[in-house]
Amino acid sequence: MGPVYVITDPMAPYPVAEQARLAARGGAGAVQIRDKTLHDDDFIALVAMLLPEMTARGVTLIVNDRVEVALRSGAHGLHIGQGDGDPTDIRARLPQGMIFGLSIETLEQAQRLPDCIDYIGAGPVRATATKPDHAAPIGFDGLAQIAAAVPVPCYAIGGIKPGDGAALRRAGAAGMAVVSAVTRAPDPAMATSNLLREWNTA
Repeated sequence: MGPVYVITDPMAPYPVAEQARLAARGGAGAVQIRDKTLHDDDFIALVAMLLPEMTARGVTLIVNDRVEVALRSGAHGLHIGQGDGDPTDIRARLPQGMIFGLSIETLEQAQRLPDCIDYIGAGPVRATATKPDHAAPIGFDGLAQIAAAVPVPCYAIGGIKPGDGAALRRAGAAGMAVVSAVTRAPDPAMATSNLLREWNTA
């Protein structure tokens, strides 16, 4: 999925579809569509509209939380949190080849990772305003412990910003999952490109 994983924000200045397009243009390897309130039908239409564009650019398009949306839209992947259901049961409903990610907030959760998960989002590394109900920040040391405990790629999330690339790589992360650093940047495509360049040269 590449080292830069952008998560959209319905409260950001740009519409979600434009956030996805700009992130893809900047070189994001994955884009996750996250919206807690959008009606399923509208969510499915949004993903279905973006899917050909993302596929053509080699970008993995992932749905956050909404299993039915992921199934009915044909998204490349689904990402769930700790409170979104049993991963093994959900995995059984997904078609073969669909990428399946899980949020991990503690080392204990990492050590109990189900074998049906393809990658994890580990965090929050720092406190973040985009998810006010987040768990306690794990810091870079906590990230390193989690990354070492799982057999799948680990994407750092939560308060990730420009300049973090080298520390994230040292901690064993496979990439960075960002929201505000891209979606609230004056130029989201350039912000994505800069994060990718930073990662590749760290």
